[in-house]
Amino acid sequence: MVTQRDYYEVLGIGRNASPEDLKGAFRNLARQYHPDVNKEHNAEERFKEINEAYAVLSDPDKRAAYDRFGHAGVNGMGGMPDFTTVNVSDIFEEVFGFGTNRRQRKGPRRGADLAYTIDLTFEEAIFGVEKEVEITRDETCTTCSGSGAEPGTSPIRCANCGGHGEVQTMRQTFLGSMVQVTTCPTCNGKGEVINTPCKVCRGRGIERKTIKKVVQVPAGVDGDIQIRLAGEGQPGVNGGPNGNLFFKVNVRPHKFFRRRDNNILIDLSVNIAQAALGAEVEIPTMDGPAKLKIPAGVQPGKVLTMKGKGVPYLRGNGRGDQLVILNIEVPTRLTSEQRDLFEKLAQTLGSEVLPQEKGFMDLLRDVFGG
Repeated sequence: MVTQRDYYEVLGIGRNASPEDLKGAFRNLARQYHPDVNKEHNAEERFKEINEAYAVLSDPDKRAAYDRFGHAGVNGMGGMPDFTTVNVSDIFEEVFGFGTNRRQRKGPRRGADLAYTIDLTFEEAIFGVEKEVEITRDETCTTCSGSGAEPGTSPIRCANCGGHGEVQTMRQTFLGSMVQVTTCPTCNGKGEVINTPCKVCRGRGIERKTIKKVVQVPAGVDGDIQIRLAGEGQPGVNGGPNGNLFFKVNVRPHKFFRRRDNNILIDLSVNIAQAALGAEVEIPTMDGPAKLKIPAGVQPGKVLTMKGKGVPYLRGNGRGDQLVILNIEVPTRLTSEQRDLFEKLAQTLGSEVLPQEKGFMDLLRDVFGG
């Protein structure tokens, strides 16, 4: 007759050890004697003995029986303990944090996120807008109220798993006879079956719907911004929270304006006379037409700043500026009168500033590419 070692001795703990002490001792010994790690000839038997001890002492009822009656209190048909209700996967999941993870599958799970794109005009991105957007997502079936059963009927308890959502099968391992717990194939883990599925959702309890959502787009958004609507994504599973709804912003280009961070850029062409003498011109801005003073003698490429005419700051107060990039237009066709005036102007400017054999118009074409 084989004498069984005391389970407390097997795990190297005292009889007053706490559940945390028990778990810690088992974790260390299981890692040390696991047959995949330890190649000693008795490692498999030692590992089996460790699991046997933990399976008894980790169960409060079995531990109480063992403390009172010893091995006789937990033995089955007189030899080894009855392991027909022990699932080794549960032990490893509890102690090491991995395994079948059945609790996670049956517990609440967050719904999936949804992502859509919002198209905005340049003006809408600058000043903000309220947009109505159509999205498609799953929602509780209004016909069966989410039960999945045709109105007038109800789901019934699964006969295969008895409503537990799991089935147990016996398998032989090096640890002995072990119970393997798997998701019930009949009810897919729900514990219920639907004999008469809802005609609208076909037993799913949810239906695909296209709905309209109103999205508040703040002033100053750009193409790298995402707008989040919390809890507006796919519904959660087993009572879990809904996912989120994300909108990526797509800003269509403007005919005249460009954006650089919080500044707005625009090109402005002025004629030679305006550039030489200076002028006050009317220029478009996002707030409407505004006056801009062109200083006398301005050069091509000069940037003039219009304060506070740019993009509102997304986080904070105030706005950027509008930057006006000047371009000086050189006329390609002149009337006889205009040509006479330019020739007289060329004479008054002095010949020393002109390259040899070139007239004033030739100089202008060289400078401005005319």
